Amino acid sequence: MPIPAPVLLDCFAAVAPGLEVLALAEARALGLDARAEEGGLAWSGDIRSVLRANVGLRIASRVLVRLDAFDAKSFAELERHARRIPWNRIVRAGDAVRFRVTCKKSRLYHSDAVAQRLADAIMRAVPGVRAEGSSVGEDEPVDHEQSALFVVRLVRDRCTVSADASGELLHRRGYRQATAKAPLRETLAAALLIASEWDGVAPLLDPLCGSGTIPIEGALLARRIPPGARRTFAAERWPGVSATVGAAVRSELAEGELGSAPGPIVASDRDAGAIEAARANAERAGVGSDVELAIHSVSALTIPAGPTGWIVTNPPYGVRVGDSDRVRDLWAQFGRVLREKAPGWRVAILSPDPALERQLQLPLRVVGSTSNGGIPIRIVVGRVAGGARTVGAVERDAE
Repeated sequence: MPIPAPVLLDCFAAVAPGLEVLALAEARALGLDARAEEGGLAWSGDIRSVLRANVGLRIASRVLVRLDAFDAKSFAELERHARRIPWNRIVRAGDAVRFRVTCKKSRLYHSDAVAQRLADAIMRAVPGVRAEGSSVGEDEPVDHEQSALFVVRLVRDRCTVSADASGELLHRRGYRQATAKAPLRETLAAALLIASEWDGVAPLLDPLCGSGTIPIEGALLARRIPPGARRTFAAERWPGVSATVGAAVRSELAEGELGSAPGPIVASDRDAGAIEAARANAERAGVGSDVELAIHSVSALTIPAGPTGWIVTNPPYGVRVGDSDRVRDLWAQFGRVLREKAPGWRVAILSPDPALERQLQLPLRVVGSTSNGGIPIRIVVGRVAGGARTVGAVERDAE
């Protein structure tokens, strides 16, 4: 039968490893009774909670609904359990279906063969479904408007079958069509802002803004605009899910929205093309009037008026943008400018290397670690001291 609203679902929001604690805090602020697990958040909730997570979570990358979990040491076992999965809760006749299968340390190690058995089971259960019998790779595109996606994990012979409730990954808010070099994912930008403990009111400054992801996410956060407010999700197309449910959730989450950002949000970059992209992205996000953009180098940095504020940024790493010597010099220059122009300001930075952090000569501490584009990175925060040179020791928070 289709999923009625009161049915409790086994839900999971996937999160980049290392960001689970940050994501848990925002999930609970949304009213989700979630718990942190490796790689994400889990909770039991109805379809409204699934849509609430999709619309409101800033850090999560995908929301899944777990349909079944079972041991499968042979294809016979897999086929027997697959026949019992309530596929008709997710798809109807005429739908296209894809599978993304990963197999680790299991007797069933061929992802395409697993996908084929599941495709056979779903086509028997829901006549008229068109199912692909091969596994879709993580980076292989899926037409989410036309296909339902099932995510299947086989780990040590334990098989978990989940329905993708998001469709496009959640970092694809819909506003970023123009990008600069080495673009930062929206979900990671949001995580950096939340980790910085920016209050949404004090001035926010990104002097290396690229295509504007950090200031745009900052404006959305400050104005309390849900990140998924302007897009639809796979769960809204499931059988039995009324169109009014998604509309009601969006309306509820929009109740606290502000008409403008309470404080200044300023971003700059020396690349005119990046600023042009940032301006276009901000307009698409509906926050063009909230973000002040300028073209200039770090050395020409202008600090907004006020006793203090936050500098939140993602400097070049030297892996994909420029060579290592130039990047090291940029970090050293950036630290010098901050010490001269922004004493007392708070800082939050994504860093790939403690050696680069030392170039800043700022007292920093590590509050999290994850990866960006496959590069291991740390989230470091601190406060700029005034006057004389400050030793750039970086210490991890005591647990």
